[in-house]
Amino acid sequence: MDLTDTDLSGLSLDGAKEYILAHITQLKLNEKQACELEAEAAVWRERAALALSRADAALAAEAEEQAGALLNKASGLRLESGELRAGVDQMKRRLPSIAAGARTVDPDLLLEELLIAGREPGGAELEKKFAALEQEAAAGAALDELKARMGRAGGL
Repeated sequence: MDLTDTDLSGLSLDGAKEYILAHITQLKLNEKQACELEAEAAVWRERAALALSRADAALAAEAEEQAGALLNKASGLRLESGELRAGVDQMKRRLPSIAAGARTVDPDLLLEELLIAGREPGGAELEKKFAALEQEAAAGAALDELKARMGRAGGL
C-alpha cells in the first residue's frame, strides 16, 4: 500500500470508504506489530540484564543488540503509523465533498443522455400535461360560449 497516496479523486463514495478502511487496517496492524516488537525488545533487555548479572558481557551485548534492532523496527512502524494516521485524517476530511459530488446532477449531461436515448426532455409526460391543459381550456371556452348563448336566449 502506498502510504503517501491520499488522493481519492476518481473514486466513488463507497470506493473512497474502502480505500480509507484499508489504510486504517494497515495502521492498526502496524501499531499491533510495534507493540509486539517493543514487548520482545523488553524480553531481550531482561536477558541482557541476566547475562550481565552472570558476568557474561558478550552475551549481554548480543542481547542488547537484539533489543536495539527490535526497537528500531518498532520505531519505523510507529513512524509509518503516524504517516498513515495523518493520511487517514486527510482523507476523512475529503469524504463529505465526495458524498456531495455523488448527489449532484449535471443538467447538461442529463439532457445529453436524454437526447442520446431518443427522448426529448419531459417527453410523453410533458405532452400529456399540455394535452390535459388544452382540453381544460377548450372545455372552458365551450362552457363560456354556452353561457353566452343562454344569456342571449334568456334576455329575449
